[in-house]
Amino acid sequence: MDASEILKKVRKIEIKTKGLSKHIFSGEYHSAFKGRGMSFSEVRDYQYGDDVRNIDWNVTARTGDPHIKVFEEDRELTVMLLVDISKSSFFGSVNQFKSELTAEISAVIAFSAITNNDKVGAILFTDKVEKYIPPKKGKKHILRIIREIIYLEPESKGTKLDEALIYLNNIQKKKAIVFVLSDFMTKGYESALSIASKRHDIIGMHIFDNIEKNLPNIGLINAFDAETDTEVILDTSSKKVREKYNNWFSENYAYYNNTFNRYRSDHLSINTNEDYVKSLLKFFKKRSA
Repeated sequence: MDASEILKKVRKIEIKTKGLSKHIFSGEYHSAFKGRGMSFSEVRDYQYGDDVRNIDWNVTARTGDPHIKVFEEDRELTVMLLVDISKSSFFGSVNQFKSELTAEISAVIAFSAITNNDKVGAILFTDKVEKYIPPKKGKKHILRIIREIIYLEPESKGTKLDEALIYLNNIQKKKAIVFVLSDFMTKGYESALSIASKRHDIIGMHIFDNIEKNLPNIGLINAFDAETDTEVILDTSSKKVREKYNNWFSENYAYYNNTFNRYRSDHLSINTNEDYVKSLLKFFKKRSA
């Protein structure tokens, strides 16, 4: 794909998701993710009803008139996107690949963040960290992140979330809001999540396709595992085969759900065949309640 086609696709995602971020998600995002606290803004004359605890006694003594300190929310946050770009993300049975949905959701989050003057960074991973993009502000920076999510060709094919979380723990010293976008077809990240969740606000976003959850009875099919480069023939008419396949999904999802619950990290699941806007709005509103 040449540069013009890449820019065209990035621009298409920008137009769709920037509008969503500006008109739908900006307020919900602001409410769902609080700033670091309250910072001093200015001193003004005391007015009836003001909290006496905020009186600035030094200015009051100097002027002879009561003055109070005014505080405002310190909004600036750092948002990190941990994005799974392993080969299993390049799958979708109906509307779009998991990777395409991941790119759109990442863009919505990123544009919502910069609308609220927050910094955004990204860690793109497979079974290792493929690329780290330090947190910055600005539209140009967000477009770079989107472009990398869509077009970065990973060196590895597997998935190891613990590697990305360990990298996050080492590179991001200050507290961040961390969105983990993955199909979570992996285990073994419990220890890394336990450490990361103590420092950061971790949100899991489980991206999946219906066929991964319930393999349909459609006879013999050629199945290719992109992460292992193996091709097999599956007899989907076999109940045992379907159960084995479905159990694999269920076990990974149960591990994801239980692990995030254990470390009190918010999480949700989004199907490639559903309206992710509704899912995100529901999540943001729940966070801000």
